Amino acid sequence: MSAAKVIIATRQSKLALWQANFIQARLRAAHPGLVVELLGITTKGDKWLSSPLSELGGKGLFIKELEQALLDRAADIAVHSVKDVPAELPEPFAMPVLAFREDVRDALISRSGVGLAELPVGARVGSSSLRRQSQLLSIRGDLDVLPIRGNVDTRLRKLDDGEFDAIVLAAAGLNRLGLAGRVNEYLEPEVCLPAAGQGALGIECRSGDARILELLEPLQDDEVHACVTAERKVSEGLGADCTAPLAAFATVAGGGLTLRALLARPDGSLLLRAQAVGREPQRLGAEVTASLLDQGAAQLLGAG
Repeated sequence: MSAAKVIIATRQSKLALWQANFIQARLRAAHPGLVVELLGITTKGDKWLSSPLSELGGKGLFIKELEQALLDRAADIAVHSVKDVPAELPEPFAMPVLAFREDVRDALISRSGVGLAELPVGARVGSSSLRRQSQLLSIRGDLDVLPIRGNVDTRLRKLDDGEFDAIVLAAAGLNRLGLAGRVNEYLEPEVCLPAAGQGALGIECRSGDARILELLEPLQDDEVHACVTAERKVSEGLGADCTAPLAAFATVAGGGLTLRALLARPDGSLLLRAQAVGREPQRLGAEVTASLLDQGAAQLLGAG
């Protein structure tokens, strides 16, 4: 493979292609003359749309085929929404770039144009995430939160066709697709704490590929990398996969990080919360993990 060429493995949804094209443009800008091409791949997660992710093995279903393309050297990098990537990458993969973070919030879109508080009793709310479900039900236990699968356009169509009264999606994806105008309410982190890595893009590659690692250096963002690393450490420390009702969100202030995390029962009847401040992302994530474990996180995950 030419040293002046990079191939990006990507899913073929509109959002995935937007993200891959975005990284393609950033690589070309950082390295004039570099040829950057896309390799579209359909993953198992894209094919199996009839069941909730929690029943199919989690969001890792969206990246397995992309990683196989890296192993086969059919591609050099893969671009992901970080929240869709398990906290522990298998060998021989690395994710050196955690960057380009958009709005981290969840966004509610309703057929009637109202926000969360104004939804009628028993409203049918579509959510792909137990994290969202648990937090929504902790506030509005009267809602009927139901699983919804498919890409952004598919979910919006299901809403518009009357299958749901409202749906909840990541604001980042809506913004990137030019659909922010559909949002009726942004759910602040105090209402619905985001998933680890939400809104950020991750670039995965073969861990020992020196050429690619050097090409990716200009795309790195130390601040986003630190925040997302701390968040993902919580998922890793709890041994929780992407389907667990777990949230983690770090912010930068005063030269340090503030990390908040939440683990819940899917029905919202119990929410464990932890927070810590520090400068070292891995240590901070471990501290928050320990706090959640002290509160009974292992038993809660085991019961789930």
